[in-house]
Amino acid sequence: MKHRKLGAELSVFPVGLGCMGMSDGYGGQDEADAIRTLHRAVELGVTLFDTAEVYGPFTNEVLVGKALKPMRDKVKIATKFGFNIVETLEGPKQQPGLNSRHEHVRAVAEASLQRMGLDVIDLYYQHRVDPDVPIEDTVGAMAELVREGKVRALGLSEAGVATIRRAHAVHPIAAVQSEYSLWTRDPENGVLDVCRELGIGFVPFSPLGRGFLAGAIKSTDQLGADDFRRSLPRFNEDNIRRNLAVVAKLEKLAADKGNTSAQLALAWVLAQGDFIVPIPGSRKIANLEANVEAASIVLSDAELAEIGALVTPDQIAGKRYADEAMAQTNR
Repeated sequence: MKHRKLGAELSVFPVGLGCMGMSDGYGGQDEADAIRTLHRAVELGVTLFDTAEVYGPFTNEVLVGKALKPMRDKVKIATKFGFNIVETLEGPKQQPGLNSRHEHVRAVAEASLQRMGLDVIDLYYQHRVDPDVPIEDTVGAMAELVREGKVRALGLSEAGVATIRRAHAVHPIAAVQSEYSLWTRDPENGVLDVCRELGIGFVPFSPLGRGFLAGAIKSTDQLGADDFRRSLPRFNEDNIRRNLAVVAKLEKLAADKGNTSAQLALAWVLAQGDFIVPIPGSRKIANLEANVEAASIVLSDAELAEIGALVTPDQIAGKRYADEAMAQTNR
């Protein structure tokens, strides 16, 4: 399988692995099961693994570092900074607001390296653009870490076009990460174009609509009490019922082609450009294997157009985030 480039620095398998759900957000899973999934991903050729300090907080970085240490030379590990996390008597807790100040950029990198047992972070993202800190200052601090050999490549998450250009002028940005799928196409409003123009890789998270495009979620009753999708407008019960009708069309087309709806949805994302490396989250080995198989699906222009018309954002009920979280995107 031909690898794809994230900037000039990184070459990776076309499908990566989002690791958040193994520890956070969707209820987590048994550590031994998570490690088996991570090891199976490496066996399948997956090279890009995505985590962040805020996942847990901290616990996902520990898991990823522990699992991948034996095969460190085969993988690229990405992590992120940018939220406010403080130590409390109950453990680390995320606090309101963002933090991309110079000293914080450095402190998080040092802590992440220690938690994961790494000598270098392959891809270091700003998790959300901090409106109180000029992007030039933040990227300047990130670039210092590159010069010191602690970070290989730099990334931004949920950044807007102007911010990407300003950041790239300070130091080459290897990757921009944002939510992108059949039902979330915000990056088509200029972000994909600027990445293509500047030679920046694009890393879609939630390319399967946080699992919804796979067709398995039929009700909020299937989501655990601590599953953060319960806070997302698209996953309230009324919107789930409305959105199921849209996904049913994708499921029918997939069945006719001998694929799953998840595979078609992922293949569509992959076909939007050879600079695109989606990172679906997989806790089950069977889902991981199916996602990797999607990288081999070849779709004609007619098929891509057909799939792209079956599930579109204007057909979907509910925003992807609540208002406060949406305000932190596309800055």
